[in-house]
Formats: sequence, structure tokens, C-alpha cells
Amino acid sequence: METLFEHAGGEEGLRRFIEIFYRSLLADPVLQPLFGAGRPRHIDNLTAFTAETFGGPATFSADMGGFPLLIRAHRGLKITEPQRRRFVELYMAAADRAGLPDDEPFREALRSHVEFGTQVAMQNSHAETDDQLHPLREVPLWDWAAPSG
Repeated sequence: METLFEHAGGEEGLRRFIEIFYRSLLADPVLQPLFGAGRPRHIDNLTAFTAETFGGPATFSADMGGFPLLIRAHRGLKITEPQRRRFVELYMAAADRAGLPDDEPFREALRSHVEFGTQVAMQNSHAETDDQLHPLREVPLWDWAAPSG
């Protein structure tokens, strides 16, 4: 069966999607305070993370710091529920603008991926100790139904 990575158009399709998404984050008054002026490597990191999660190359884990990088990036941000919901909204809107496949199984997987990821990020953003972090410590592998591995 085709992976989500392949279905999304591989590296090229995901990069186009993440570039559109990231621009929308930086322009959004609800989310811009979390992202500031942006970071030069953020698009590369988020593209590689999404690719790996969707069954593509493990570049994020092997070469970019992996899940510990995500934990460090989110700690102390104190993400609010309205910010989490807005992130999901912009993510799904960017999928439309980037021309990602709009079939129901793919969009369900995409939505469940971002919903889960934002819940983990929000919990980690409020953690004051390692024990308060979400138990996830590695990039989850997402398939058509749910995370695995």
C-alpha cells in the first residue's frame, strides 16, 4: 500500500505544503507570538519531520536532532487551546492551498496527525519537569488509520 508520504507527493509535495503553512503561521495574529519572525531551518525541519512521520526518509531523526529537538522547541511556550486549534485550522487550509490530495482517507490521516501532534506539543509546552512531558520520545510513524510503532 502507498505511504502517506508517497500519496502527498513525496518531498516536493510536502515542502510545498509546509512552505504555505509556515507563511500562514507567521502572518497569523494568534500564532505569530509563538513563532516570532520565524527560523531559517523551521521549514526544513517541519518538512523532514512530516516526511518521516508519513513513511518517508528518516532524515529528521538521523540528521536534524529528532524528537528531542521538538521537545526543546516546545518547552516553555505555554501553548493555549485556541492556539492549538488555530494551528490545526491553518494546517488543513494549507493542505488545500498546496493541492495535497483531498480524498477522505488522506485528509482523515492528515487531520488525525496534526490533532495528535498539537496535543503532544501543547502538553510539552506546559511541562515544568521531564515527568510532565508527553511520554512520546520518538517520531511517530503515521499510516492511513493512526500512529504505529
